[in-house]
Amino acid sequence: MNSTDKTLYSIGEVAHRTGLSVSAIRYYADEGLVEPTDSTDGGHRLYDVDAIARLEFVRTLRDLETGLDQVRRVLLGTTSLRDVLAEHLDVIEKQATDMQAKRAVLRALVRQEGTAERARLLRKLVTMSDAERQRLVDGFLAEVTAGLPEDAIRRIHEVRPVLPPDPAPEQLDAWIALAELLRDDRFRAATRSYLHATYGEFPGSEISTPHVQEFFHSTGADVMPKLMAAHQAGFAADDARVVSLAARMVESLAEAFGVAADDELRGRLAARYRDLDSVTLEALQDTEYNATEGRYLELVSIINDQPHPDAALLASARREQSDGEQLSFRDLGGWLSDAILAVG
Repeated sequence: MNSTDKTLYSIGEVAHRTGLSVSAIRYYADEGLVEPTDSTDGGHRLYDVDAIARLEFVRTLRDLETGLDQVRRVLLGTTSLRDVLAEHLDVIEKQATDMQAKRAVLRALVRQEGTAERARLLRKLVTMSDAERQRLVDGFLAEVTAGLPEDAIRRIHEVRPVLPPDPAPEQLDAWIALAELLRDDRFRAATRSYLHATYGEFPGSEISTPHVQEFFHSTGADVMPKLMAAHQAGFAADDARVVSLAARMVESLAEAFGVAADDELRGRLAARYRDLDSVTLEALQDTEYNATEGRYLELVSIINDQPHPDAALLASARREQSDGEQLSFRDLGGWLSDAILAVG
């Protein structure tokens, strides 16, 4: 710095201007960081505005907890300020990550009475590498889905946690909770039992068969959006276009399940759709579901910072009447039921 101001200031005045203590200014001089510009006959140190600016710069770096060696390198010009700050930022970020992990462990221990052994376990869970987390999740999913229909296994394996490099506190808390559950033999057994009862036995096992899934991905994927669009547009259930779509759906379902598209099937489907909201609510509010697959999905949604996979279904099932673009399963179910009965 090349200032034209040649005024010299006492160490006390410098301390007042910079906010540094007199002892700190002396220390930085003794360390060779910012030496006094001059001194009085009595040996008192004097500083010019350039020295004061350097001291203010040192204070800024020290306030950021930059090490003395790093400060010295910048002042001597052996490294750039950018490089030093980048080094320091890396250290700070690592410290922040470590503190965040410790906070998550402490929160988990406070929620439940903790022991030294559990504290060690939680610390291990929170500091897992990406590969270790993936192995834990893979092992859990492989165990609980073993023996299920292939399509069910594929769909269940698609929903998995991905902890971001810089997780928010709630994401880290959710990971700890999930990781503990994934290691819990009772949770594994309960989840396996629920999934096998849901997808491995009738009607879930039948729904997961290739020919039924083919319906969902072909005709069902084509017809259902059209029916829902017609409902949203205000078409009556007995409108010819709606009845035609409903007929296609019934015929395709009959073919998929290997049954006749007769009055009995239409009556069963109509009754099922009329109770669409209550059936959906019953499934989503099932105690066993919420303690197993539902709990897994809840924690994964927090970790991935995404809506719960069943959030839209639950909201639609709880609505008694459609409101603008918001879907009501009660409205839709009753409308579909009437459309199916109109087919006959």
